[in-house]
Amino acid sequence: DRGYANLARQIRSPNCDARPPGTFITLVVIHGISLPPGEFGGDAIARLFTNRLDPMEHPYYASIAHLHVSSHFLVRRDGRLLQFVSCNERAWHAGVSRFRGRAHCNDFSIGIELEGTDHVPYETAQYAMLARLLRALARRYPIQHVAGHSDIAPDRKTDPGPAFEWARLRRLTAPRR
Repeated sequence: DRGYANLARQIRSPNCDARPPGTFITLVVIHGISLPPGEFGGDAIARLFTNRLDPMEHPYYASIAHLHVSSHFLVRRDGRLLQFVSCNERAWHAGVSRFRGRAHCNDFSIGIELEGTDHVPYETAQYAMLARLLRALARRYPIQHVAGHSDIAPDRKTDPGPAFEWARLRRLTAPRR
């Protein structure tokens, strides 16, 4: 009821706020992220989402450390799940966005980051955790669509990229008979 997943390690991000009154969560947005770009592991993603990323630690960090961004969830390469924002709150993951004619996707979506890049295959453990999480979210919220960041912000974003296997995710989340 409070919007937290029991199976997730909780790391609270300050980069969130209240959803507009009466808003239903109908969209899940899949993202891909790695920090530094193309490198996996470490705690840089968590530090970015909690405003603790040191701009001097890596040249790329200087260009993003000032951002106030977050996501509801992060699925690590080994399938571990982290949660930064309650699903009942608005995480700042989508930016300027539009889905099926509706703007401001942060208002009505849950953001799930996958540790990865557009061109490196995602791991089996990530697909398994993502499918499990999507099934749990669908039981709690009136989710109607799952889209990539590139679908809601095509002029700005490419993630989760061509390495993400949408057909595989559909097979994993299809109703069991």
